[in-house]
Amino acid sequence: MLAQVRSCAIVGLEGALVEVEVDLANGLAGFTIVGLTDTAIQEARERVRAAIKNSGAVFPYKRITVNLAPADLRKEGPVYDLPIAIGILLASGQLVPAEPIADCLFLGELSLDGSVRHTNGILPMVALARERGLRAVFVPAVDAREAALVRDVPIYAVETLAQLVAHLSGEQRLAPLPTNTTLLQEISRCCPTHDLAAVRGQDHVKRALEVAVSGGHNLLMCGPPGTGKTLLARATPSIMPPLSIEEALDVTRIYSVGGLLPPEVPLIMERPFRAPHHTISHAGLVGGGRQPRPGEISLAHRGVLFLDELPEFSQYVLEALRQPLEDKVVTISRAQGSVTFPANFMLIAAMNPCPCGYLHDVARECTCSPAAVRRYQKRVSGPLLDRIDIQVEVPRVAYEKLAGAPAPESTERIRTRVEAARERQRQRFAGTRLTCNAEMGPAEVQAFCRVDEAGQRLLKAAVQQLALSARAFHRLLKLARTIADLEGAELIGSAHVAEAVQYRPRIAP
Repeated sequence: MLAQVRSCAIVGLEGALVEVEVDLANGLAGFTIVGLTDTAIQEARERVRAAIKNSGAVFPYKRITVNLAPADLRKEGPVYDLPIAIGILLASGQLVPAEPIADCLFLGELSLDGSVRHTNGILPMVALARERGLRAVFVPAVDAREAALVRDVPIYAVETLAQLVAHLSGEQRLAPLPTNTTLLQEISRCCPTHDLAAVRGQDHVKRALEVAVSGGHNLLMCGPPGTGKTLLARATPSIMPPLSIEEALDVTRIYSVGGLLPPEVPLIMERPFRAPHHTISHAGLVGGGRQPRPGEISLAHRGVLFLDELPEFSQYVLEALRQPLEDKVVTISRAQGSVTFPANFMLIAAMNPCPCGYLHDVARECTCSPAAVRRYQKRVSGPLLDRIDIQVEVPRVAYEKLAGAPAPESTERIRTRVEAARERQRQRFAGTRLTCNAEMGPAEVQAFCRVDEAGQRLLKAAVQQLALSARAFHRLLKLARTIADLEGAELIGSAHVAEAVQYRPRIAP
């Protein structure tokens, strides 16, 4: 007898429907699973066998063939345990559903006692069920809060295989989960871990961070060790506007597919802050693997990617950032196909000016030779520096500022200005996919970055004296547009251009 049940696979960050076909035939008993599967799916035979027996059913002594279609789509992970078990019970006649289940989706890993365990990628799978208009989705109970974030599709939380069989047969019905609207409303009340007001001194760096966050610009801090570069970077999320519901769901989908979303945290409510070590590999940063998984730049989507000790990263790894910084996505190509992950992040980097770290320091003398300083700074290429809008020096903090009273300006005031600037940008880009000034292309720069006469004269002098490339010229205009937005100005003035020019790269490429 043949039975068909629907499940789902993950391709990149999107779901793909999988037909689980189960055939029971006479002959020598066996259990075969086909359909371009991995080791975890092949091991499902033992999990499904034990789960069926320990759930009060009888595992059929037949020749069992399970096909996961389409056969040319690679499947991986234990998400198919539950649909395979349901298919076997249907094919053996032990389960007679009270309603048709051809338009239902079954997701979950089975333990040996029949309980249903956590599964990665629940959010995009349930979203696919809504897009395809499926009648119901059955998910592990531990993933119920994550699945309930998707609206307009009935979702049922399943704790055990026996419970699901009782529901399908009509003996003991389960109630569909309500949409998790309360969790969505908690995003605006989320508080960051670090506070920018805790940083003493470095007022000009805080101003640069405010400008960078307001427009989504990339920033590089350069200074001696111990001057607060890392603390400033980690406090950046405290002045960033809260995630919108759409952004939170977008980020949560990435973490769900990557297996980084704990069952007790169904929704990412803070802007991501990723700080990989400088020994990270190319695949770890941009994503990869036999079945491509998102890397650090995708995990930092809608948030901050912080690269501390920038020159210590492999040059091959750093150069891989050039395309994502421009396109806001990263495409990973393999022999089986290619997948595209979002990578719309704000890059914050920190570095020492030389190998010993004390070049131009007022308190300690640098021991590096000029050639060593040049080699050290050359580790960061010119094309990468050209994609960083803001560079600031982070000098040593004087004792009076360290021991003095906290800064008079609170983080809330800075965040208020940032949110006001972002709101102006949202109104400006209404009806487009742009969210901030850093995402503007040449057409948007020409349309929205209007400069007054004094600003144009200063801009012309800056282009000639600094020998700016076309990309650097556009980035300078976008940065000046952000500074003008912070002041609520419609036209870009000379003061805005002057501040943008002083943030241009100082490290020789």
